[in-house]
Amino acid sequence: MKNLSIIVTVVLLSGFSYINSQVVYEHVSNTNIYEFLDELANNKLIELNSVIKPYSREFIADKLLEVKKKADADKTLLNKRQLKELDFYLHGFQLETDKPINFSPKTDLFGKNNTLATAINPLGIYYKDSVFTFSFKPILGIQYWYNENGGIHHRWNGFEAYGYIGENLGAYGNLRDNHESELLIAPEYFIQRRGVPIKGNPEGGVDYSESRGGLMYSWKWGSVGLIKDHEVWGSNYNGANILSGRTPSFAHIKLQIKPVHWFEFNYMHGWLVSEVIDSARSYWDGNTYREVFHNKYIAANMFSFFPVRYLNISIGNSIIYSDLGVHAAYLIPVLFYKSVDHTLNSTSNYSGQNSQMFLDISSRNIKHLNLYFSMFIDELSTTRFGDKNKHNLISYKSGFRLSNWPVQNVILTGEYTYTLPITYQHFISTTTFESNKYNLGHYMRDNSRDLYLSLKYKPFRGLMFDLFYNFAEHGNNFVYGEYEPADEAPVLKDITWKKNIIGINAKYELVNNAYLFLRITFSNIQGFNVDDISAEEYLQTFTPEYFRGKTNTLSFGANVGF
Repeated sequence: MKNLSIIVTVVLLSGFSYINSQVVYEHVSNTNIYEFLDELANNKLIELNSVIKPYSREFIADKLLEVKKKADADKTLLNKRQLKELDFYLHGFQLETDKPINFSPKTDLFGKNNTLATAINPLGIYYKDSVFTFSFKPILGIQYWYNENGGIHHRWNGFEAYGYIGENLGAYGNLRDNHESELLIAPEYFIQRRGVPIKGNPEGGVDYSESRGGLMYSWKWGSVGLIKDHEVWGSNYNGANILSGRTPSFAHIKLQIKPVHWFEFNYMHGWLVSEVIDSARSYWDGNTYREVFHNKYIAANMFSFFPVRYLNISIGNSIIYSDLGVHAAYLIPVLFYKSVDHTLNSTSNYSGQNSQMFLDISSRNIKHLNLYFSMFIDELSTTRFGDKNKHNLISYKSGFRLSNWPVQNVILTGEYTYTLPITYQHFISTTTFESNKYNLGHYMRDNSRDLYLSLKYKPFRGLMFDLFYNFAEHGNNFVYGEYEPADEAPVLKDITWKKNIIGINAKYELVNNAYLFLRITFSNIQGFNVDDISAEEYLQTFTPEYFRGKTNTLSFGANVGF
């Protein structure tokens, strides 16, 4: 059974003809290119299904080329800054086009070699011929924070590489070593930073590393492969509430198909990290106790429909399962997994698994404006509708982004997230909606709300100023099993934790994937006395020590790569 996933992948690959298409994913932390594509979609220059990220590099290049063709035919479609950004990013994605590599001769150590080059924009070594394409790029970064609590820093280094073989195979890898002088992330914290596997003593700083990558096979209307990366599902600009991508990356089979213009399908089967010790498989080896975790998996799908241009409607479902090994039923991409679970476990909650449903709607039918709504459903019963003392287990998000209207190069965003108690919880520790104990969904988890407002200004190519405000609060910290979610866990009855942050970000992209950045924030993060738990204890539970209370924080740094 454990080899079944490999067999299924091989069978899927065997049936597809060789048509030019290659897939290597551009990580979601490269926010500039994702936001530029979003801006082009808001201008109705491209159609974009932004419910599923990351995008492949070839997909990004194709969208840029599509806009380039339109802009060449009509010089009024883009403003001066957008035209320069379009050329800038096309230069960075030239390996994904059908043209030979063309970097500045001033930075090319290999002279007039037509297939091998070095470059500063983007920094790296590149090779391209009719069969094989390869890129090797360094990763370097440093960030400092200063506030009333002193100064801390985060530094990282590593490399990323990717390549294409023939017309259908793509492979990529990314390795980064990190050091933080003070721990700023933990599964319990209400903070937007991505979760990390920690080693070392947090009091003396923390060191950690993470490796991402994958191997993808693709054809004209789809792709399939095995990758270890971050998945973000759900329309958002301040943290998705379906799959947020905040956990450490995990390995998963990924399938994406778009056989017609009005339909797209996404599926994944992932190997999560439960961190729940399996005592039956743990053992002593001499004087060392070997701890073995329970296996834990996720299967998820999303069906996206485009009934009219610029309108995307997506529905999907997932299941977190354990104690079965890799089960064949969850390797079938198109199933409704809650029903499968009922078949396997006779509808028993205590022997069954943990299932979820999704809904996402995004409309760009009004030029310059993206309106979106995203819903995560853990449990839904019609008997609770209309009863003020009962509620379903859901999280919903609604928002808008207005780009380049009425003022060019200005982007206004508003987003509100509301999550009912116990939505992301489960009473069986091996089937929680988590990996490495980090919630797979929204960063504020359950019984919370979050408001985000942003005003961005892009005066010229590469430079961005972002004035933002973020308000969030968390209610009673109910625990599934101690409370019945429908009857005993009132929504936001008592506030245990609250934050107000106003700040400004400034970022400049010197060359592709190389940034200077500055951030100034004025924040007030508080805890409150509730349920015989002190305000200080809630504050310690949900907030890094460095940001507790009223702080004025200056942060700045530089990076090459992600």
